[in-house]
Amino acid sequence: MTAEPISAPAAPAPASRALTPRSLLAGDLMLRPLAQGDEPAVAEALRDPGILRWAAGRAVTEAPEGERARRWLEPRLAGWAAGNAWFAVTQAEQGVLLGALSVREVNRLPDQAVVTYWVAPSARGRGIAAKALDAAARWAFAGAADGGLGLHRITLDHALLNTASCAVAARAGFGTEGTMRDYYVDTTGLRHDSHLHARLATDGPAPVG
Repeated sequence: MTAEPISAPAAPAPASRALTPRSLLAGDLMLRPLAQGDEPAVAEALRDPGILRWAAGRAVTEAPEGERARRWLEPRLAGWAAGNAWFAVTQAEQGVLLGALSVREVNRLPDQAVVTYWVAPSARGRGIAAKALDAAARWAFAGAADGGLGLHRITLDHALLNTASCAVAARAGFGTEGTMRDYYVDTTGLRHDSHLHARLATDGPAPVG
C-alpha cells in the first residue's frame, strides 16, 4: 500500500488533461475503471487498519465508518477527468474488486506520474499488487499509438514501516532512490520517513512473474 494524500483529492483539472477510461489485462487480472458498484467491496477493504493508515487519507478516516467507502469512491470515480487514472484490480473472469491502483498527477511534471495501490486483506499473498503495478506501468510507458500515456518516469513512495509495499515496488521494477525524512504524516498525525521508488521507461523488464 502506498501513501495517499491526507487531504481530499484536488478538484478536477482542465478538460485538456482528461484521460480516457480504459481497462488493462494482466494475466488472470483485469484492471478496469472503478465503478459505483464497487462500494461494498471498498467498504470491506476500508475495515483493514493498514489500508486506513497508509492508503485512505484523512478525509476518509475521519468520516463515520458507514460513509467511508462513499467518500473514498466518489472523487475517484471522477478521477479520469482530472488526469488521474483510477483502476479496480479484479480477477479477469469474476470482476470482483481485489484492490485499487492509481496512476496520478499525469504530466504534472513533464512525462511523469505517481502511482498508488492497495490490496484487500483477503487477496494478499498472491502477487496481485506487483502484477497490477507492472501492468499499469507498461501501459503508462506505452506510446499514444499503442493506447498508452507516453510517460518516461513513474514514482511511488511508502512509509518505511510499510515493508510490504517496499517488496511490491521492487518486484514491479521500481528501484529505491532514497529516503525522504519525515515525508509522510499518517492519519494519527505521526510523521514517517518514506522510501522513494521510481521506474523509467528505459529500465529493463520487471522481475515480477
